[in-house]
Amino acid sequence: MPHWTFVAAKTVVVKESSNPFQSVLDFFESPTWHFLTLMSFFFLVVLWLACAYWVFKDVRRRTADKIVITVATLTGLVFGPLGLIVYAIVRPPETLADREEHELEVQMMAQRIGEEERCSFCKTPVRDDYLVCPTCGRRLRTTCPSCRKPIDPQWRVCPFCEVDVQKASPAFDRV
Repeated sequence: MPHWTFVAAKTVVVKESSNPFQSVLDFFESPTWHFLTLMSFFFLVVLWLACAYWVFKDVRRRTADKIVITVATLTGLVFGPLGLIVYAIVRPPETLADREEHELEVQMMAQRIGEEERCSFCKTPVRDDYLVCPTCGRRLRTTCPSCRKPIDPQWRVCPFCEVDVQKASPAFDRV
């Protein structure tokens, strides 16, 4: 008989154990379990760093204050996913771009509201009491025949003296 058969026979030892969970305990001592444990730690570290990175990127979009950026990033780095949840609760509600866009909209509305009246023909700024445009001479308003105050050509009644002014007048002709 060859020598190797005796060696193989000596190495195979069957353990008879009274523990029914011995196969499960053997799994926890196996290289597969060790690999799974290391991969779990690796994914946990990656998740932890990803949370901190996301907090850093988001806080930079929402504020320009260096101290707030540092504190938020450290919160994400030290506390990981819990820090991400805390940051999501207390973060600024709008981004810098949204805030800037809102401010521009407010400025545009204020500009439209405060916009002065202009001549319909040459677009020169005119005051409310002008009867004609000082630049092109176009008639802007007519005068009330009763109180001589300037009134808009579309008005049917003078708001100052309640006189009926609905007559065909050359509203926007040159003087």
